[in-house]
Amino acid sequence: MRGFFNKLLTGMSIGIVVALIPNALLGEILKLIIPYFPPLQHVFDITVFVMSLLPVLIGVMVGVTFKLSPIQTASVGIASMVGSGAVEKTAEGIFALNGIGIVVNTGITAALAVLFVQFLGTSLKAYSILLMPTLGILIPGMIGYMLLPIMKRSTGIIGAMIGQVTTLQPVLMGAIIAVIFCLIILSPISTVGVATVIMLSGIGSGAANLGVVAAGVGLAIASYKANSLGTALAHVLGSPKIQMKNFFMKPKIALPMVITAAFLGGLAGLLNIQGTPYSAGFGLSGLVGPLNYITFAEGGWTPRNISIMLSTFFILPTLLNLGFIYIFSKKLKLIQSSDYKLDFE
Repeated sequence: MRGFFNKLLTGMSIGIVVALIPNALLGEILKLIIPYFPPLQHVFDITVFVMSLLPVLIGVMVGVTFKLSPIQTASVGIASMVGSGAVEKTAEGIFALNGIGIVVNTGITAALAVLFVQFLGTSLKAYSILLMPTLGILIPGMIGYMLLPIMKRSTGIIGAMIGQVTTLQPVLMGAIIAVIFCLIILSPISTVGVATVIMLSGIGSGAANLGVVAAGVGLAIASYKANSLGTALAHVLGSPKIQMKNFFMKPKIALPMVITAAFLGGLAGLLNIQGTPYSAGFGLSGLVGPLNYITFAEGGWTPRNISIMLSTFFILPTLLNLGFIYIFSKKLKLIQSSDYKLDFE
């Protein structure tokens, strides 16, 4: 069971990063260039579309991780898309993309699809290419689809609980929300999904964003020795979710990041760092968080605001994480670089 869970989370992590990285790297840059070179709008649109392919990529990468056959892998990808909720049919009969769907449900559907194709094995023989994709839609895909409303309600419940936190004093609220989002970004739950459910904005959004920053920067630093530089940077530029498996196996690896998040979240309340429901879950990915802070800060690109942005989104996350990682690894001996090793380089 542990091995199954490990492979599932590894496949999900790879799929998430592959789907999100193009927009994370190019999104904000393209927005600045498009007014001067409109043809790049198509490139930007494609990166957004690729994000909506996340469920398929999760399914495919889960299939690869389990060493399934090409037909089985494709079937898991299709079933994952069915159960993700990423595609909706409008009243006019048009199929519309709905973001990245519900990632938790995508993972559950992928797991069901893997178990299903493994159960079938080679029993379909020459008919596999005809029946397996279809059966993948009808059985694991539709089971996942029927679970979708439950998973959406679960996201809503988490959002409602966070909504209660927003009524607290700003500094305390910021610290708590940052810690919550630091932990959510390491789970299959979508930070953006939770934030948009309750329309988390203002200081709450800024604190949530800094919680994601704390996770991304801290994990990049902690994992550097165990992984390549590119993989380490993926925690920041892509998503800290690539550490999902390691986090679930050893939750203690997130301790330095959680404490850093609390500090940064408190600063969000103190310095009035704000954002939108969309920016709340992105951290440094695409520079969405820092740029949103400047947008809402009084005066815009003033020296003071630039200093605050650089300090809270770049300098302090680095220094605080370095300090706490040193304490937990060298002094307390609770973590080590091998805890952050990823298996897909």
